Amino acid sequence: MRGPKVYIHFPGNAREALNFYAQIFGGELALYTREEFNRTDGDPQGIAHGELNGVVCLGGADASAGDQPLRAEGMMLSLLGTDEPAVLREWFEKLGVGGEVIDPLSAKPWNATDGQVRDRYGVHWLIGFEPEN
Repeated sequence: MRGPKVYIHFPGNAREALNFYAQIFGGELALYTREEFNRTDGDPQGIAHGELNGVVCLGGADASAGDQPLRAEGMMLSLLGTDEPAVLREWFEKLGVGGEVIDPLSAKPWNATDGQVRDRYGVHWLIGFEPEN
């Protein structure tokens, strides 16, 4: 992957969150515990490092002492045009389960379809696509 990868410090639920994203987006998920990294700064079974690689790439870990857990304000992750419209619609619906639809996925005046959803882990997503031909 070229360019930045989003890396999230989760408040103790990194395993659950990264598995949730892997179920939605597919790809390869690797999870490593603090114990596997010989770290003693928290729950030995807590996630020291996790990485999802595929169409969507994310990294994350359980926040340790000194780390601030995710609190996303004024930022969203954009998945505009990253896959076929049917796939993007499915992602939008799945991300919304247990979360909050901020702006429904719908046709907009600028001749595109998009919407915004905040998932159950507090991550804000912008999903959309150009008209289908």
